[in-house]
Amino acid sequence: MTPQQIALVQTSFAKVVPIAGTAADLFSDVRRMFPQDLAEQKKKLMAMLGTVVAGLARLDTLLPAICALGERHAGYGVKVEQFTPVGAALLWALEQGLGNEFTPDVEDAWATAYGMLSQAMIDAMMRKVSKAA
Repeated sequence: MTPQQIALVQTSFAKVVPIAGTAADLFSDVRRMFPQDLAEQKKKLMAMLGTVVAGLARLDTLLPAICALGERHAGYGVKVEQFTPVGAALLWALEQGLGNEFTPDVEDAWATAYGMLSQAMIDAMMRKVSKAA
């Protein structure tokens, strides 16, 4: 990610914190994996997003946590193909929350961040699955 993309993600994140519940509600594809009451899961999602957003400029320290998250998700039964609709739902929620401030540059920055981080999670998931086999 470029420094400009990192700045765009970081400045826009603060503006979308109020729509945290909306974003979490969109992930119907993976809903069955979570408890009935999503309040705690929504908090975890926003906490992880906050950690990721804050750490984008220091990927060397962020990636171990992202890989560990990927390994945990393998244990939850998350499938690689579920990352695409989750990314689309995240971008949609950002668009709804940011309105006119969801510019093509902001969208590209978030898509780049999600793509990079989801790939790190997927790689970690695949390593865990192959070790278990």
